[in-house]
Amino acid sequence: MNYQSELRNETAKYITRRWFFHQCGVGLGSMALASLLGADQALGGTARPAAVNPLAPRRPQFAGKARRIIYLFMGGAPSQLDLFDYKPSLRKYNGQPVPKEVVMGQKYAFIKPDAALFASEFKFARHGQCGAELSEALPHLAQVVDDLAVIKSMTTDAFNHAPGQVLMQTGSTQFGRPCLGAWTLYGLGSESENLPGFVVLNSAGGLSGGAALYGGGFLPTIYQGVPFRKTGDPVLFLSNPAGTTHRLPRRPLHLLKDLSAQHLDRMGDPEIATRINSFEMAYRMQASAPELMDVSKESPETLKMYGVEPGKPSFAMNCLLARRLIERGVRFVQLFHEGWDHHSEVANGVRDQTQKTDQASAALLKDLKQRGLLEDTLVIWGGEFGRTPMVEANSDFGRKLGRDHHPQAFTMWLAGGGIKPGITLGQTDEFGFHVTNDKVHVHDLHATILHCLGFNHEKLTYRFQGRDYRLTDVHGEVVEKILA
Repeated sequence: MNYQSELRNETAKYITRRWFFHQCGVGLGSMALASLLGADQALGGTARPAAVNPLAPRRPQFAGKARRIIYLFMGGAPSQLDLFDYKPSLRKYNGQPVPKEVVMGQKYAFIKPDAALFASEFKFARHGQCGAELSEALPHLAQVVDDLAVIKSMTTDAFNHAPGQVLMQTGSTQFGRPCLGAWTLYGLGSESENLPGFVVLNSAGGLSGGAALYGGGFLPTIYQGVPFRKTGDPVLFLSNPAGTTHRLPRRPLHLLKDLSAQHLDRMGDPEIATRINSFEMAYRMQASAPELMDVSKESPETLKMYGVEPGKPSFAMNCLLARRLIERGVRFVQLFHEGWDHHSEVANGVRDQTQKTDQASAALLKDLKQRGLLEDTLVIWGGEFGRTPMVEANSDFGRKLGRDHHPQAFTMWLAGGGIKPGITLGQTDEFGFHVTNDKVHVHDLHATILHCLGFNHEKLTYRFQGRDYRLTDVHGEVVEKILA
């Protein structure tokens, strides 16, 4: 090699990012590792090398009543006025313009502010000892209503689906923040050695917010959700190639682990620990994942209770899998079902979606309760916002008898670990437009969920770009009234 060539190579070392990251004593990898270990100590735990097990079970800041979460996310925004929040005034003034003093200048995506009021087509009745009022579209949920805490006074800042879903899952309308599941896994680790600690199941189409809804954001990627597929292998590339045995892939995996461990010792990058853990987990999942997905050993009574048809993907199947996942130590199970965006024919849309989800949602609560799992499993149900008390009708779009997006007031329910059963919190005005008491913002909901897990939402933080971030940003108060 001539002198000019050597000089070019030597100079290139000093201007490349790779050389800088490798040689610099305060390289970004080192800072990331220091941030991770420092955050561990801030949580009250013992600092651990990233190579040991970044998903090892962790103690929360205090004794929480929930050890795990199942989140039934109803993407598209269910109509609270057709499911939970009965308004006789809508029936009385049906077809008349909404009063201007109620709208107060609010703008909507698809309707005019003075659109006509629109009464629900569903009948409502009180159920259980608690007397909660539910729509006839929820006959199965009515059977377990005494286990629920129904919040009729939810409110959010986001108006459209993608930012609304991202806010509900991550605490911010901006992309790039860790979701609730990632924060949970970061704080508590996982009790499962053979399955991911955070599993994502989807039963209806795509997601407006995309992968950000289950992403790890700026947290190490070990904490992000792992989507399971509806058919075939739950996760791609788990099966061995044709002509190989289960034992054969172990040898190159050992070599890969040793090389990665050496790289981790030299670079100190927690993402290398993520890669090591991912390969090890994939190997163990070759046996655990097929066993998880095989529901043939479930009793006929259980399958009937959920409405599961073996071999057929559905929301019901995902609810059953959620129970099986938490039995195997999975910390957070996220179910997505995006089918609730009813800008037209809202009554038909609600009937269609409740036929797909109501039985299984109620069955999940029954199943968890009879197995002794509900008391320390927090179950959450809800969408990104609500629907308007006014009708949406637009002949240009072929829409009639629908409802537009409504961030000012909507309904969610919680059950299980740390939640007081058989209560209804909050009220809206006579038209269901504004919250009138016990307002619960998305940040308040997140603060309450973290409290149930044993965390002060102000102290579960991660340092990134020079500041401490948290799920609730600079907001949020625990909703004491729904705590057991």
